[in-house]
Amino acid sequence: MKWRSLDESNPGTDTRSLRDQFADRKQLIAQYVPTETQEIHTRVISELKAGGLEEKIPGVGSAAPQFELYAHNGQLISSAKLLANGKLVICFFRGRWCPFCVGQLEAMNRILPEIQAIRASLVAISPQTMKQSSFMADQHKLRFPLLSDTGNRVARQFGLAYRVPEIQQAIYRRAFVNLPLANGDQSWELPIPATFIINSGGSIVYGTWNADYTERPEPADLLEILAGC
Repeated sequence: MKWRSLDESNPGTDTRSLRDQFADRKQLIAQYVPTETQEIHTRVISELKAGGLEEKIPGVGSAAPQFELYAHNGQLISSAKLLANGKLVICFFRGRWCPFCVGQLEAMNRILPEIQAIRASLVAISPQTMKQSSFMADQHKLRFPLLSDTGNRVARQFGLAYRVPEIQQAIYRRAFVNLPLANGDQSWELPIPATFIINSGGSIVYGTWNADYTERPEPADLLEILAGC
């Protein structure tokens, strides 16, 4: 199945909550994806949660790792420079091939003016190449930097990186999800989807992550937290 946004000809126009949008995506998965494939994804999620990976992720009050990464337009983005101008929202996502990542970033794109009005910046980080990020920004009309985290170096600093198990690799290959091509390496590593809010002092004031890639925070909730921190 080739995943697309709900309205690819006019991306980002679905103004429903992510919960409602994702319910539609999950219904399609339940309808069209073989049960054994769904069971493998569920097992991998359970193993990630049970494996203690999430315990390595920095929590509220921790100093956020600093980074410099290239954006989809070739610009070098520094977290220190962004934080010098205010707060920073970081979304770690898996790639342009993931329908839940697409839905989240389109939803974040819609609230970008409100984020900027609070004197905050928004960036999204994935292991995909700059070329893939450029395709994604253009296709989905995203107006914030998509940063290419080659080798998941920054994701690893945040405790988010993991290697896709071989049984799940086989599923992705059958679905034409070519991670070595998308990410430009043979590592088969991905980040756990996560969202952080960092204050101008460089401390994490909010963080949410979930090995279940079908769950993401509601943008409206993030705006409320941003306004209050």
